[in-house]
Amino acid sequence: MNRSAPPHTPGRSDSRRVRVLVVDDNAGFRESLLALLDAGDLEVIGEAGSGAEALSILTKVEPDVVLMDVRMPGMDGIETTKRLKEAHPSLGVVALSGHEDQDIVRDMLVAGASGYVLKDSDGEEILNAVIRAATGGGVLSPAVTPSVIEELTEALERERRRTRELEEAQAALVERSARRHELVARLSHELRTPVTVILGMAQTMAKGRASPEQQRELLGRIVERAFDLAGLLERFELAIEAGVTERVDVAEIARAAAEGDPRVRVSVEDERPPIADLNPAVARRILHELVDNARRFSGPQDPVDVRIARTDRCIEVRVIDRGPGIDPSYRERIFAALEQVEDLNVRVHQGAGVGLSLARAAARGMDGDVVLERSSPQGSTFLWTIAVEG
Repeated sequence: MNRSAPPHTPGRSDSRRVRVLVVDDNAGFRESLLALLDAGDLEVIGEAGSGAEALSILTKVEPDVVLMDVRMPGMDGIETTKRLKEAHPSLGVVALSGHEDQDIVRDMLVAGASGYVLKDSDGEEILNAVIRAATGGGVLSPAVTPSVIEELTEALERERRRTRELEEAQAALVERSARRHELVARLSHELRTPVTVILGMAQTMAKGRASPEQQRELLGRIVERAFDLAGLLERFELAIEAGVTERVDVAEIARAAAEGDPRVRVSVEDERPPIADLNPAVARRILHELVDNARRFSGPQDPVDVRIARTDRCIEVRVIDRGPGIDPSYRERIFAALEQVEDLNVRVHQGAGVGLSLARAAARGMDGDVVLERSSPQGSTFLWTIAVEG
């Protein structure tokens, strides 16, 4: 502390002098502070050599400001300040320290200090900090101000990043929730048609108007429809669970889907492993639906290619068949649940008409998508994109 500073005039609006409690474990330095404060026309109403002592005499002396040493044995200035401010929120506290450690500055300010001044500061600077604290203001020593500003700037940027991350996470949750709601609503809507058909056939049988041969035919259709419904429910359950993910090797899933059928050829077209956060059961179902669709629309000897590529932002899985292609007017309809391109009376490819719909819904439930990338009389390519972290 430089004691050569000229006496300081407080400049308060009332005639009462600022009452100061000095807390420092160094008796010699306390004496220097007492002399400085007295020369500055401030009233020293008490002194303490420790944090515990300061707490014990605070209510007796009722200071306006506490001039607080930061580093003291036992209870340091940070803990003492915290307790003083909890008991007397309006009390001004000015921290005094021989160090400009950024962490200490931050901790003292968080504890409630109004100002932070180095012990080797000019006497006028110390007096000014006390006066400002008494009137509700604060002063930081020029030596510590840059580090505090840097700390606050970094903290603000961290908070902004966290806010952005929370906003993005919230948006993702809302979107995923909306997708699941759409999936459940679709299930409710689309179950009505097969259930109505089953009910109608059962009612016909119950009326006893059908011949034995017709009854056997109706019963067979009911059993077939029931199996379709069971498969439909299983697929929707898998799609709904798409949000439960783990690290999955997409190439392994593709090879498992191709197992047992030499027509299905799997190739990985990138050195980077195609690993992503997916629900493995749902991923298997998506590839099963795409590969099964390709098998059904290709000739019995035609190959089905599964090609896996990796970009910076996604994994691309292409399932390529050698079928007759899809008319442009049907290219979006094929993704509608219970939709098939072929008419019932000429159908040669059997299925419930939900595979591609469920594949797309499940892929979107995991932040990806399934689309028809291209189609021609020589075959079609379905593309499953899987989002990955950069």
